[in-house]
Amino acid sequence: MSAPHQKVASPFKQPKAVWAVAFACVISFMGIGLVDPILPALASSLHATPSQVSLLFTSYLIVTAVAMLIVGWVSSRIGAKHTLIAGLAVIVVFAALAGMSGSINGIVGMRAGWGLGNALFIATSLAVIVASASGGFGGAIILYETALGLGIAVGPLLGGELGAISWRGPFFGVAALMAIALIATVAFVPQLPKPAKRTSPLAPLAALRHRGLLTMGIMALLYNWGFFTMLGYAPYPMELNAHELGLVFTGWGLLVAAFSVFFAPRLQARYGTAPVLYANLVGLGIVMAVIAAGVDTPSVVITAVIVSGIFIGINNTLTTQAVMLVSPVERPVASSAYGFVRFIGGGLAPYAAGKIADATDLGVPFYVGAATFLLAIPVLASGHKLLTAAEQRSTEAEHLTPALIPVGKRAAQGEASVIVAVGNHPGADAVVDAAARLAHDTSSALEIVHVQQTAVVEEQAVDTETDEQARAAVGAHLARLTAQGVSATGQVLRSVGDHAAAGRALAAHADRVHARAVAIGRSPRGPLAQFADGSFTTALAHGTHRTVVLVDPQHTPRELTATTIAELRTAAH
Repeated sequence: MSAPHQKVASPFKQPKAVWAVAFACVISFMGIGLVDPILPALASSLHATPSQVSLLFTSYLIVTAVAMLIVGWVSSRIGAKHTLIAGLAVIVVFAALAGMSGSINGIVGMRAGWGLGNALFIATSLAVIVASASGGFGGAIILYETALGLGIAVGPLLGGELGAISWRGPFFGVAALMAIALIATVAFVPQLPKPAKRTSPLAPLAALRHRGLLTMGIMALLYNWGFFTMLGYAPYPMELNAHELGLVFTGWGLLVAAFSVFFAPRLQARYGTAPVLYANLVGLGIVMAVIAAGVDTPSVVITAVIVSGIFIGINNTLTTQAVMLVSPVERPVASSAYGFVRFIGGGLAPYAAGKIADATDLGVPFYVGAATFLLAIPVLASGHKLLTAAEQRSTEAEHLTPALIPVGKRAAQGEASVIVAVGNHPGADAVVDAAARLAHDTSSALEIVHVQQTAVVEEQAVDTETDEQARAAVGAHLARLTAQGVSATGQVLRSVGDHAAAGRALAAHADRVHARAVAIGRSPRGPLAQFADGSFTTALAHGTHRTVVLVDPQHTPRELTATTIAELRTAAH
């Protein structure tokens, strides 16, 4: 029953296909920040007003929003790889054409085409990386989050450097880099199977009939209104050149990436999604009001914009998590519907801000942006009960939260058991075998819980495995143990995005069945992610009255307490 020792796989040891798409993701995530440093230069060189230049955001985001409604339909018919290639090709063509344009109207039109390519790309990139990655989806998500952070942080820096040469530089730079990514994708990404079920182009709009999804979408629209008002107009009162603007927005991007990936999950686990979002929206409202009041003082605007990266990073992560918690429809459909509504807000804001600034002064659009951040609070509050219920697993939201689905025979009532939690990764067999030995040594029954998760990053959601694959994984464990004379039962734990919610669900199950112990192996995402606040392991250990042990095929099981988790977290640094 022994299995070879499984080392934690590095998320950066991936096939060429994954690296090709990850490289394209970095360039794609540069998209917005890349343009910011050249906005004043565009206005000056093309004799355009700030409101005219703002249409670069409007055309890009409105087309992206509308395209989000159909990308699922397109991908389900031509496949993820062909959708990805189409998106990359469209971006290459329209980015190059934008660089060759001689008027602001020409660039605005080319940015619209760029938005179509962006929608096709972002809708499939995460799914392709997850499908192509080695070592389970954990490494794929780490790589995707790394690409996200790198793109957000480096985009303004590259835009500033290329913009210092010419305002055309960032456009040609994106075209060249995306062309490399396109060639690599064609060469290295294999054909992926088409979904068994085709998506209707009307599915995202139909999904907005659900109150929770619509409420979160409207909240995100108001948030994006304020966000893109700042992004589109803050460069002008800073009175900096392209290089200096690039440095400012790089500092902003670093904070966005850090608080999105590292701090948002910890705050969510400690305080809950809704309370953190309320505080965050208040913080954004204050920052925007500071920009409005200090619009004539460049240092005030610069400082406020950089600080806003903290709140924007938190909001981007938690808003998407909240959407997936309250949405009762398929995750990719919910993602498309949510993306449609939020990008509409982002697209309309720069245009409206330009009109307001032309009619009044530059400070007024920022006051309006501050008001939209604050208006998002009562909108979120109108869905507070549903969101809280989803997190707390109440009866009203039972179908929205992590759920356990039995596979095969059920466990006997009142029988003391060892529960082992495993995911979809190569070391799962070894973890189950180690838990089986623990069950044998303690004269306990063995229950296998396979954790099936939907990965959520930014506005994207992707199922890491189908229901059939998850049940088959449990069945394979049971068959293998039966062949070795070991009796066990199995379940699938479905989870969406929030690792802590899945951990709390398993903790509640362990308490309910009076489990003797809950066993968990080492995560393929590595010890930093596994033992961080807000992780599955930490939420499980803190949420149950049962003994939680870390099992390792070649070592004695180690009980996980607050002290040992802190020690393991420290040792990982």
